[in-house]
Amino acid sequence: MGVKTMLPSYELGFYALVVTCAVVYSGTGIFEASRDGVNRKAFRDGIKPGWHYFGRKMDVADFEWVMWFTSFRNVIIFALSGHVLFGKICSMTVPQHRAVMYMLYGILAVLGSMGLVYLMIILSHCLVLYSVALAKQKWLCYVAGLCCLASFKVEPFSSWQSGFVTGAFDLQDVLFYGGSCFTIMRCMSFALESSEKKEGIYSIFDLLKYNFYLPFFFFGPVMTFDQFHAQVSTRELRRKDDEMRNIRVHALFHVGAIIAVDIFFHFFYILTLPSDLKFVNRLSDWSLAGLAYSNLVYDWVKAAVMFGVTNTIARLDHLDPPQPPKCITMLYVFAETHFDRGINDWLCKYVYDHIGENHDNIMKELVATIATFAVTTLWLGPCEIVYIWSVFNCFGLNFELWVQKFFQLEPFAKLEAKMPASMSRRIRAAFGAANFWAIVLYNILALNSLEFALLVTKRLLLTGFPVSTLSIWFITYCGVQLIKEHERILAIQEETSDKAKAE
Repeated sequence: MGVKTMLPSYELGFYALVVTCAVVYSGTGIFEASRDGVNRKAFRDGIKPGWHYFGRKMDVADFEWVMWFTSFRNVIIFALSGHVLFGKICSMTVPQHRAVMYMLYGILAVLGSMGLVYLMIILSHCLVLYSVALAKQKWLCYVAGLCCLASFKVEPFSSWQSGFVTGAFDLQDVLFYGGSCFTIMRCMSFALESSEKKEGIYSIFDLLKYNFYLPFFFFGPVMTFDQFHAQVSTRELRRKDDEMRNIRVHALFHVGAIIAVDIFFHFFYILTLPSDLKFVNRLSDWSLAGLAYSNLVYDWVKAAVMFGVTNTIARLDHLDPPQPPKCITMLYVFAETHFDRGINDWLCKYVYDHIGENHDNIMKELVATIATFAVTTLWLGPCEIVYIWSVFNCFGLNFELWVQKFFQLEPFAKLEAKMPASMSRRIRAAFGAANFWAIVLYNILALNSLEFALLVTKRLLLTGFPVSTLSIWFITYCGVQLIKEHERILAIQEETSDKAKAE
């Protein structure tokens, strides 16, 4: 049935009331658990003194977030502000050479932060993959690229390369592996795009300009080479109406999100609580479900802020970078689940869509998803928890297609055609609610621990059955209906906008 199917307003109001009450009830349980467990020995490393005017300690279990916005805040601001200033001067004086200027600034920034040896390691990988690109053989580009990526993800090659980089500071490992692995993905994109170019090949300087664009270098997102090259080669730099206002609004939004997350961590210790399973086991089923879900939401917020900051800088440079990941609260299908839009776009273009084509054939879809998650496993770093995460998410993506194909069979298709569109939407939302929790449970494997994921699964599906299981399913069903209503409104707005453009 169509996405524009409408439900009565009183029904949607009831769904909104149910979801709001459930969130407040679950949040109250997490708040009380955070307050009661603040002095536990098990939480000593994850909870530290926070902002003194709150009079409360703060959850600091995510060292990356803490380092970005405390220890290395000034360094990041200085480097990105320098890039913005440098880029503005170049755009005004030599717009035709701005990509070269970005490259030079990026190389100097990498040299200053990580040293000459690290820069040489990056350049050597760029040279290797550029040499492979000269052969214009896609299979060779894939093999060489994945081998280079494996050299940063698999021992002993990973330790061997990192051992050349001297010095020690808190974010060195994050910067080393972030810059290295994103470099390989960019070089693979360059090589694959070069192999498709009918005449000639892109130069080594095109690759260096692409790779050493500083806002994307260490933390991404990955922008495929064809998009970056086309956008950065534009000589006429014009902004759309209200573009600068939108950039300022997005920048203020991300600053507000950073402050909001820090305030939130003073009252809800969602990252530290899962580390003590004995204590967490005392929570009610509703609070435990809320804790699992809030961890997923935080990881989305973290990705949205990180990529949002670099995307804002890129927009100032007249680029159109990959959008932030889709809000996790708006997801109930595996096909749309990702935390890094750039990597997702890269995988879709070069692996998933390349093999799966229109994603209508079950066998092609199976091969495409296995290949996609094999590359994703290598990207994340092969280990037991990543293997488990990949297998479950690969199964979930395929299971969606199997269920879809099953219900497209003639008896079910005829039955759905006879029933009212609103009833079809309700049935689909019930399945979507089950899928929603499959997404949550499969992904907290990677975000927390296998033990925490098993505890949540056991409480929600076994010991909590039938009361907790069915009640949480119903609440999730209400949430999915609200998501569907949001999608319906967006579809109508998009159709109206298209009609206005056509006229």
